[in-house]
Amino acid sequence: MKRPSSFMPSVLIPMILGWIFLLIIPGILFVSDISLFPWLSLDSTAAEILFLITSSGTFPYGVATIFLVLLLSYRRLEHSRFFSLFFAISLSMCTILGLSHYLKPFFNEARPNAVWLEQHYLLNTDNFYSLSKAERKEQMMAAVNQIEHADTEITLAPLVKQHWQHEVDFSFPSGHTLLAITLTMVASYYLLIAGNIWISSLLFFWSIAMGFSRMLLGMHWTQDVLASTLLGGIIGLLSLLVIHKVFPLVWSISSKLAPRQIKADRSP
Repeated sequence: MKRPSSFMPSVLIPMILGWIFLLIIPGILFVSDISLFPWLSLDSTAAEILFLITSSGTFPYGVATIFLVLLLSYRRLEHSRFFSLFFAISLSMCTILGLSHYLKPFFNEARPNAVWLEQHYLLNTDNFYSLSKAERKEQMMAAVNQIEHADTEITLAPLVKQHWQHEVDFSFPSGHTLLAITLTMVASYYLLIAGNIWISSLLFFWSIAMGFSRMLLGMHWTQDVLASTLLGGIIGLLSLLVIHKVFPLVWSISSKLAPRQIKADRSP
């Protein structure tokens, strides 16, 4: 039984450089105090394209995105590295789900679109976030339907309107950005080891597009995306470190047990 390769720090260099670049983009926006919402026309084709991008990180489509990455990786990786990738992705996804679930109510931060609706007297954020999720969806739907009658130039495309009505929880952190960055970091490590650059590059640009889509659609503040990019990279690196410490041990134990099992099967 072939033992999986050991941790390869040299592969981390392009990953970390890419991660730093991903941090620079929202970092510049944050330092410059530039808000991307409501800069984009939300009834445009561009807004609908951004919705499709952001949907790739929304349940249940986010699960399909993870499975797609696993499928593409399975066809390009050795079995030992694929199983290591699978466990690393599983660990990182469980971590970001738990972290997001804890941090959102802790920071209690209203989304940019909710604040914008409040500024146009269509929503009261203090009352809004004290309601149950079902009640928040009903109130958001009522507020969104009143936009066309309000004193504002913004109109929403049907898909964007649907997204606003669905995303009614707190803003910080950006779960979509966490998923995109973490998945990109973990998958790229194994794909770069296998010499596959194009899938890693696609994941990298997908992560950039995800962050922009969350800000442009009014779902997150710049600091949400910046902090989530930082956290996602850390979670991805820690998941790789944990799996490469644990998985070789599990593989070693299974390697020792395998000959015994073969011998037992052959015994009369």
